[in-house]
Amino acid sequence: MYESFYNLQGRPFQLTPDPRFYFSSRTHKKAMAYLTYGLNQGEGFIIVTGDIGTGKTTLVRHLFDTLDRNEFIAAMIVSTQLSAEDLLRSVVAAFGLDAQAEDKGQLLARLEKHLREQFARGRRALLVVDEAQNLSNAALEEMRMLSNFQEGDKALVQSFLVGQPEFRERIFVAPELEQLRQRVIATHHLEPMEQEELADYIQHRLSLVGWDNDPCFTADAVEAIYNHSAGVPRRLNTLCSRVLLYGSLEELHTIDGEVVGSVIADMTSDTRPVTSTSSARTATPPPSTLAGDSTVPLEASKKPEKNADVDNRIDKLENMMKSQDQTLQQLTQLMTQLAGGADKDDK
Repeated sequence: MYESFYNLQGRPFQLTPDPRFYFSSRTHKKAMAYLTYGLNQGEGFIIVTGDIGTGKTTLVRHLFDTLDRNEFIAAMIVSTQLSAEDLLRSVVAAFGLDAQAEDKGQLLARLEKHLREQFARGRRALLVVDEAQNLSNAALEEMRMLSNFQEGDKALVQSFLVGQPEFRERIFVAPELEQLRQRVIATHHLEPMEQEELADYIQHRLSLVGWDNDPCFTADAVEAIYNHSAGVPRRLNTLCSRVLLYGSLEELHTIDGEVVGSVIADMTSDTRPVTSTSSARTATPPPSTLAGDSTVPLEASKKPEKNADVDNRIDKLENMMKSQDQTLQQLTQLMTQLAGGADKDDK
């Protein structure tokens, strides 16, 4: 909707990870450095963690876009609650192989043969597991076993594990993962963006869809966006999309702090529970809505009055309907009596 109003060629703040919109913030630049280091090493595991919405998947897809396909074959799986054998099947399928086999040995042989063939052609294999916090310890041990595939002193597959913070904690605590820990060559935790990076982030995304400084974001708008999102990319995208929608509906070409505040208020109201009319008539108002509570907003204090007014109207309507029913019953009885009297006269 807002794209046409602002003459944009697409949605700059979509939530779906898109490597085209990758922004090299300080923390993402450092993560890319570690991933590149891992590729150059050609062995071991690189672990990248980050809270929800910090751009882990976008980072990985950007990495895939930068790979020389003549030098690398790359596969990515998004982990769910997989058993060790199911994980192996997912890896085999991710490399474009047939994952149907009678036993685990056949799957391993098929994967190893493919990796050796690619190595003979001068191509190294990269495997990325996203949402790695969902992997069981048995599945992680299966990942370690895959790292044993070698040609001479060269590993046939390089693995990156990407997940939420609890994954990093588990890796370095669980005793049964000691062998995997010894093969981790680098780790990085993605942090939220810093406030001074936000204006460039917004401009970067808008520029990719043909933005011509319409709308214009003021400094206090950028500050309000950062304060609400805390620098987390997914939160930033959600808020900025709503801001552009609001701006197009109000036909605004300048987005300031007041506009952002209005949008934040609307988004906050979206998450409030809705009370049905029937339950509102019988429910006892919570203590926070009682008169004299200075913490209750003006709008909240008016709601009981509105409900009472609605109740009065409903009661009056019900009384009118009852009165009409009684009148109809009396008329029916009278007509019955008159009909009975007419029958007697005929006789």
